[in-house]
Amino acid sequence: MLLTEFNTTDVRPLLTECLAVPRWVDAVLAGRPYPDVDAVKAAANLPLTSDEIRQAMAAHPRIGEKPASGWARSEQSGVDNADAFAAANAEYEAKFGHVYLVCASGRSGEELLEILRERLNNDPATELAVAGRELLKIAELRLAKAVTA
Repeated sequence: MLLTEFNTTDVRPLLTECLAVPRWVDAVLAGRPYPDVDAVKAAANLPLTSDEIRQAMAAHPRIGEKPASGWARSEQSGVDNADAFAAANAEYEAKFGHVYLVCASGRSGEELLEILRERLNNDPATELAVAGRELLKIAELRLAKAVTA
């Protein structure tokens, strides 16, 4: 969609698909009208609370489990080692209590699996903060794909 349309129409559903955090959606909406796409992306870089990170993670599929459609399907297109991911995801979820979340776009399955294994060394608070930063990267990429000058 063009920036002019983004600035003037109901884009709440689109923003919710980018990041399922109501406060984030409201903040991006409140900043309209935006002069350019970079301003939209800057507004989207809003720190998330721990509860918001957990809420948003609940809306994400596991890495390696390809959804039938939507943003995540194309973002995970490089992931092809489902068995290795199933085991690694189980270990990660047992340790942290939530899904492994990473900005997968443009990364190979091996790279994503290596990142998961490295992040298993994090303590829970650090890992939650890392996941929050990854959520914002994903949201920014989705916005960049959805909104054009």
